[in-house]
Amino acid sequence: MSRSSNDIHEPELRPLLSTGFVYRVTAAVVVLAALTAAISLAGRWFGENLALAGHTASNELFDIFIGQDHLRLPANMIRFEAQRATSIVERVDLYLTWPGLEGYSDQSRALFNNVDAPESLVFLQISQSTMSRDMSGRLEPIYSQVFDGAPTAGPAGLTEHAVKATSSYAGEVFLTAETTTPAPYVVRCLKSDPKAISTSADCQRDIHAGKDLVVLYRFSKKLLPKWREIDQAIATFVKNRLVP
Repeated sequence: MSRSSNDIHEPELRPLLSTGFVYRVTAAVVVLAALTAAISLAGRWFGENLALAGHTASNELFDIFIGQDHLRLPANMIRFEAQRATSIVERVDLYLTWPGLEGYSDQSRALFNNVDAPESLVFLQISQSTMSRDMSGRLEPIYSQVFDGAPTAGPAGLTEHAVKATSSYAGEVFLTAETTTPAPYVVRCLKSDPKAISTSADCQRDIHAGKDLVVLYRFSKKLLPKWREIDQAIATFVKNRLVP
């Protein structure tokens, strides 16, 4: 039986992609593009901040008040981001290049990030003094009581003193020297180990500064031959950063 032309229904002609579908795809593409741009920007920001590793090259000055003393310090010398603000604090932590005693900059980035050159930096912790004597003043009443055995010659005119294994200073040595002042030079260092890798904190010494500050500074044992220069430079640096 034949069919009339009225019985034959041609399929409705529709676009392969509906208008609604096109809109949805377009919206998805826009969202993906926005996400890609955001990820790119975030990655760039993260990469730059990762490279900085908490450092800043900013020279913005902050007024730091510790006890009776007032310090004015640039941001790039202050080690921790949370301390980079004008404020009253218990202490401030600094890191400086050696021998320049300068803060972080784009030019000195390698010095701050190179763990294989610990002698490039010195670290300072400045706080209100809690003891009437600094390290030099504690030599006779405290440190000399734990010395063990005969002293030996150290680098650059220093005298090395071993300590009793039962003392709280076990694993360390003291190095001392006479100076042009009545106060002797005294520094504590980790006991030398040929297999150990030197760090920027092998040795530490503290001195009094300002009205009532104690400045504890740490440096690599590789810098011991420069002990005179370091001690004078640190004292002068802090004096120049104090506000009358």
